Amino acid sequence: MLGIETNKENVFLKVYEDLADPVFRHCYFRVSDREKAKDLLQETFKRFWEYLEKNEKIENNKAFLFRIANNLIIDSYRKKKEESLDALMIDGFDVGSEDYEAILNSVMGRELLSMLEKLSDTYRDLIVMRYVDDLPVQEIASITGLSENVVSVRIHRGLALLRKNNTN
Repeated sequence: MLGIETNKENVFLKVYEDLADPVFRHCYFRVSDREKAKDLLQETFKRFWEYLEKNEKIENNKAFLFRIANNLIIDSYRKKKEESLDALMIDGFDVGSEDYEAILNSVMGRELLSMLEKLSDTYRDLIVMRYVDDLPVQEIASITGLSENVVSVRIHRGLALLRKNNTN
């Protein structure tokens, strides 16, 4: 029994070492909040560990982790409440402070993010997986449950929309 547990731990540690950064980057790019991305990463690997504990077979660890992360991101969007500026101010957030400006200015790639936000989820998610997460089309298809052809076509159409919107 000890050998099986050690093997699970070794698999988990190896997968964490190899994939924690890409999964975090994916979560961060999708939610644009470092702390929320850290929480999503932690929950993703917690669920991965629970799955390992059940001795379930995982065909592709990377695709499996990204599928968990995507599902968690979708769940977080469903739970997300719109916070008004007034509510933030009541909670003590000073929208006129220099900290607020620093936060806004420190967001990496905000121009790219704004361009991507104009796309529907159908295209944006696939473009992020392909060009930010650097996943091949085959893995994206495995993660999303779409065919490789559908993934390729949607990425192509999404990029065409980005080019079109960028020239306007």
